[in-house]
Amino acid sequence: MGHKAHLFISGGAWGERAAKRQDLSDDKHFDVATIEATIAPAMAAAGYRIVRVTYTGVGRRATLQIMAEREDDVSMTVDDCATLSHTVSALLDVADPIAAAYMLEISSPGLDRPLIRREDFERYAGFEAKLEVKQAVEGRKRFRGRLRGIDGDMVALEADGATWRFPLDEVTRAKLVLTDDLIAAGGRPAAPAADTPAAVATNEMERR
Repeated sequence: MGHKAHLFISGGAWGERAAKRQDLSDDKHFDVATIEATIAPAMAAAGYRIVRVTYTGVGRRATLQIMAEREDDVSMTVDDCATLSHTVSALLDVADPIAAAYMLEISSPGLDRPLIRREDFERYAGFEAKLEVKQAVEGRKRFRGRLRGIDGDMVALEADGATWRFPLDEVTRAKLVLTDDLIAAGGRPAAPAADTPAAVATNEMERR
């Protein structure tokens, strides 16, 4: 089965548009875990790790986004994204996990990155973050404060003069907040300059 691929690089404006789309990663017809298992070994061997995999849109708007970062914590560049785009495209062409045509998009997480995995909450302890939880706690689902890491399965966040603890599986969304502390952090975490948009490489894959 062949495919036609077109590679182009876009800037940071994409991030705002993507955030407004409905996230279809939980669709029963699409298994994100299968995609991750297919591409993770080759990405790790090349020195990258997966931040997040999402599948958004339908029909001609369908997009598979692979958000990735470097294992050495050096800032991702457009060249990194382009290299990964070709690598991941080749792997998916062989595995063919998605029958329909879609856009393959490789991007870096940017400075105010999402917090997805357990290690994200550990690694970025001490920085300001926004969290959203499934069940309301004292009448609210959204919180903003200083991330205090994770203890067992509980994410700790210092906010409004108190320390809140949320079960990790109750956190539906979490991301860092762009602050002076985060910008000045230097190598921890590694991040692009504040005025540099997240790098993105997009590859259109048409199944025939």
